[in-house]
Amino acid sequence: MLTASIDQPARAELVDEVARLLRDAMALYESDAETYALLAAHSRRLVEPLRVALAGMVKAGKSTLLNAIIGEEIAPTDTGECTRVVTWYRYAVSPRVMLFTLDGEKRRLPIVRVDKRLQFDMGELSADQVDRIEVFWPAPALRTLTLIDTPGIASLSTDVSDRSTRFLTPGDDPSEADAIVYLMRHMHASDLRFLEAFHDSSAGGSATINALAVLSRADEVGAGRIDSLLSAREIADRYRHDDTIRSLSLGVVPMAGLLAQTARTLRQSEFRALVSLAELDRADRELLLISADRFCRPNDSIGVDAQTRVNLMRRFGLFGVRLALVMLRSGVSDADELAQALARRSGLDELMQLISVQFEARSALLRARSAIAVLDEVLHHHDRSGTDELKASVERVMANAHDFQELRLLATLRTEPVALTPQQVEEAERLLGGEGVDDRSRLGLHDDFPEADSRSAALEHLQRWRALQHNPASDRALTTVCSTVVRTCEALVAHAPGAARPQRARLVLAAEPRPGSG
Repeated sequence: MLTASIDQPARAELVDEVARLLRDAMALYESDAETYALLAAHSRRLVEPLRVALAGMVKAGKSTLLNAIIGEEIAPTDTGECTRVVTWYRYAVSPRVMLFTLDGEKRRLPIVRVDKRLQFDMGELSADQVDRIEVFWPAPALRTLTLIDTPGIASLSTDVSDRSTRFLTPGDDPSEADAIVYLMRHMHASDLRFLEAFHDSSAGGSATINALAVLSRADEVGAGRIDSLLSAREIADRYRHDDTIRSLSLGVVPMAGLLAQTARTLRQSEFRALVSLAELDRADRELLLISADRFCRPNDSIGVDAQTRVNLMRRFGLFGVRLALVMLRSGVSDADELAQALARRSGLDELMQLISVQFEARSALLRARSAIAVLDEVLHHHDRSGTDELKASVERVMANAHDFQELRLLATLRTEPVALTPQQVEEAERLLGGEGVDDRSRLGLHDDFPEADSRSAALEHLQRWRALQHNPASDRALTTVCSTVVRTCEALVAHAPGAARPQRARLVLAAEPRPGSG
């Protein structure tokens, strides 16, 4: 499989270079406590997991989606005080929950589960007194992602809305999140305003696009019908091709968040109850599924008691129950198989794939880009003896790093008009890593494409973009675009199987000649 990335060694060198520049700057600003702390934070951030924030309006399904990603119901989904606080979810071997107040106090919260859900007891503190809550949890998904649950945007409570806005779009400062998954039920003007603000403040104003949009609660689009997600996908496709949304988001995914959460936390007792319902006569089953109210109504003739059905409706929703019964009737035979099928149909697998290819694969680069932007800002606003050399090094890295050039061009192709056909723009975005940074994704090769033929495919792309680059009719802006794409294609050709690998020069030291010899 041609899944390696052309730029892994170069990217590692780039991250090492940024780390060295941060260390040099920290030594220079050691006497400036505030600036030193800022640089030290970004130095630590270089080696941390990628930070992905979940944002959206109130009741968009952020906490539900977070539970689905983690695979446990640890994020509260009610409307209590704790849902008005920015909450970080980090990996740790042993569970613990820490609360940080605005006054700098840190306290450990008890871990309490109610109906298998995690509850945060903040004691006498209100949300207005809390800076953040950090949940440390031994969930495998948190090894590579730090997830941040934020209060609702455009909330009726101005304080709640402002808390999320200040955290994710902090004015002239870079956002604390490396990337964002933005949940929306429909596209509203407030959604666009927020995405625009995050785009301007993320990664230190690096002009990168590092947001994904989720059409959440997609199962409600068709009132719980079995084809609800198909209707939601049509809406997501329209959003995905909208020029405004394309300039702010790397993709739009339809998502049935409640179903995804339940699929990831499916209980054996729920599976047994669903099997019993699937065994009902067709007429009885269809009558039962007319509405949520009918499904939950007491009925002694059904082999599943009313309270169990109420719990199924709370956990699955009407769409999820209908879909689960269809799958069981079509041959799904055990709980694990049902859970995987429901997760796939919910949209969770598609979202996780996008997070992987768009965010995780670029995680080191996004953190390095954020750090170098902050360092550049510090050096230009806190000038002192010794900064000139650092400034020159930072400018060199920002100008010459091809990874950064790819990110800038990807954003340009989505936000500014260029003298390319729509097909050329689509090809350029793919080559630059818009659909994934591994070689196969860049070249647009299907899974069964012979690996041995990948070099010829890369050469074909290279020749086409070189011809466009050197076309006398191409203006300077188009030539600049082509030069970046050409450099990417050259790396793809060099990295393809069968390509001649450049030999490293070896320095051989001969014995020093004796005086008078030769």
